[in-house]
Amino acid sequence: MTSFRDRLGESLAVGEQFCLRLEERDGTLVANHPHDSSPMNIAVVEGVELLEERPPSEPVLVELLGKRVDSRIAGRVVGVDCDESPNEGDDRDYSRY
Repeated sequence: MTSFRDRLGESLAVGEQFCLRLEERDGTLVANHPHDSSPMNIAVVEGVELLEERPPSEPVLVELLGKRVDSRIAGRVVGVDCDESPNEGDDRDYSRY
């Protein structure tokens, strides 16, 4: 049986990594969630020490965490180079994020 929590976790993509374009809003680095079905956007709160500039001028690799920050899902920077997408075979265009 699939629970509501399982479905929510799937739509939020907890544990998955995405190349995301970050912007700063009220002192927090944020990104649009790459899944249209997600009810939450992303607050990048961990791994920010890897960034040379804030916000970075290029997309960075972000892993989604299983916790919430205000009204957003938390994320952590795991890489500053998005040349090799972790979502190989995924034909969605993440450049708008």
